[in-house]
Amino acid sequence: MTRRERAVRNCADDNAFSPSAIARQGDLKIDFKRSLERITKDAGFDFFLSASFPRGDATSFIENRIASNWPQTLVSLYEEADMFYCSELVNALKHTILPVYCNAGTFGGAAANIENRRLNAVFQMHGLQATFGFSLHDADLKQYIFAFSGTRAPLEYEEQMALLFSSMQALDRFSIANRGAEGPAETLTRREIECLRWSAAGKSSDEIAIILDLSSHTVVGYLKSAMRKLDSVNRMQAVARALRYRLL
Repeated sequence: MTRRERAVRNCADDNAFSPSAIARQGDLKIDFKRSLERITKDAGFDFFLSASFPRGDATSFIENRIASNWPQTLVSLYEEADMFYCSELVNALKHTILPVYCNAGTFGGAAANIENRRLNAVFQMHGLQATFGFSLHDADLKQYIFAFSGTRAPLEYEEQMALLFSSMQALDRFSIANRGAEGPAETLTRREIECLRWSAAGKSSDEIAIILDLSSHTVVGYLKSAMRKLDSVNRMQAVARALRYRLL
């Protein structure tokens, strides 16, 4: 049995990925998204994005996006571009703990090439013309990015503080609820499970892309994300087994 076949079998058998566990995680994200929708409206912005801060083993937009109200066409395009980890916003937040305000090019890279210009033009076309962004840590020291975009003028100081504090409150509620949920915080999504199953059946990423009507780049991202989550779960299960053995 190959590693991916074992992953699919473990996924089917493990309670951490049961329908109830997935539904519970989905409910938490829905509540979090609703909170961010209210915060965005109160601040006079049109769009929001909340994501985990990219790190060495998880850099793609697919892996890190938690909640947003971006148009689906824009989400799909940004997943394809794979520029989140090297975007101007992420690079800026690596060097400061203060909020940053960008008029253009927030989500593109620093390179002055055709790809960046095209991406920036699409963001402008959808109304994400200016972005107010910052990073926050939860009580477990996990780092997140918050970005609020639209066409409004730069925030006044008091408005910045109100937006920052409201986001902290929303993140704290989300983090506490997520920590209290049974099972690991990260669960396989429906798309990740589908990609794993087809991969275990011997299909290549190009073939899976055709079957699921996705790009091969997106399929690779789903497989990478799924395997990272499963590896994390397997490590936790090994620790749990070791602790149970010591207690017996």
